[in-house]
Amino acid sequence: MNKLYVFGHSNPDTDSIASSIVFANLQRALGYDATAYKLGETNKETKYALKSFKVEEPQTLSSVDETCDVAMVDNNEFSQSVSGIEKAHIKMVVDHHKIKFETVEPIFYITEPVGCTSTILYKLYRQNDIQIDSQISGLMLSAIISDTLLFKSPTCTDQDKQIAQKLASIAGVDIDSYGKDMLKAGTDISDFTPFQVINIDSKEFSDKNARFEISQVNAVDLDSVFSRQSELEEAINKEIQEKNLDFYMFAATDILNANSKIIAMGNKAKTVEKAFGISLSNNTAMLNNVVSRKKQMLPNILNNLD
Repeated sequence: MNKLYVFGHSNPDTDSIASSIVFANLQRALGYDATAYKLGETNKETKYALKSFKVEEPQTLSSVDETCDVAMVDNNEFSQSVSGIEKAHIKMVVDHHKIKFETVEPIFYITEPVGCTSTILYKLYRQNDIQIDSQISGLMLSAIISDTLLFKSPTCTDQDKQIAQKLASIAGVDIDSYGKDMLKAGTDISDFTPFQVINIDSKEFSDKNARFEISQVNAVDLDSVFSRQSELEEAINKEIQEKNLDFYMFAATDILNANSKIIAMGNKAKTVEKAFGISLSNNTAMLNNVVSRKKQMLPNILNNLD
C-alpha cells in the first residue's frame, strides 16, 4: 500500500490544515498509510486552535511527483496546490469550493455546498462509524468557526451550525467564547511584514484569460490595517509584477461588524469596481456586508470578467 499524502491549499487557513489532519486520521482508521501535510506557514489563528487541542502542526510539503498518491482537501485547483500536483496520482478530493478539476481516471470525490470542509468530514466519520475524539472534534469545530466567521458568513448552513454544536459537546468547549478568542488570535498582524500580511490567506485564480489574486485577512480594527496601506500596496504591486497578474484584491474583513475594506490594484482593477458596483478611491473601497471570498467576492468577480 502506497503512502497517501493529504494536504489542503497553499497559504493554508484553519480549515485547510485541520481538514488535512482530520482526513488523514480517518484514512489511517480505515487502514491507509496516510500522513497530513501543510503547504505553507501556519497562521496565528490556526496555531491557537492546534495549541488549544494539543495537536502538532503537520510538516510542510514542498513538492510531489508521479510516484505520490495524494488526497486533496479544502481545495481542487492546481494553481493553489503543491508543486508537481499535475503529475501526482490524485486518489481523493474532499472540498466545498467550486469545481475546477479533471482526472484521467475515476477517483473518490465528494463536494458539498456547506460552509466548511470539516462539516463534510464529520459526516464521513459517522458514515464509516469511526470514533471522533476530543482532539479531532476540536479541530473540526475550529475549522467551522473559522470558515463561517462564527456563523456570520453567508456560506454558513444549518448543517455547519448543527454539526458545530455536536463537535463542541465532544470537545468540551463553549462555542461562543472559544470561537471569539480563536478569531481574535488570528487578527494580530502587528509583527507581520507587508508581504506576510497579504499572504496570510491568499488564493490565485485564472478564468476567461484573466489571472488574479484575492487575499483576505480578519481584523477587529480596520484603521490599524490601513495605516499600513502604502506598504501593503508596494507588496501587492510586487506580487502583480512577479506573477503577471491582471489585478489583485486585498480584503480586510471586520469580524465584529461583518464588513470588508479592500485594496484593488492592477491593469484590470476596474473589474472589481464593476463586480461590486463601487468606485475605488485611492485604490480602496468599503464592501458592506461582504465577508466571504468564496460566496461573495469570487463569484461577483468571475461574473464580471471581460
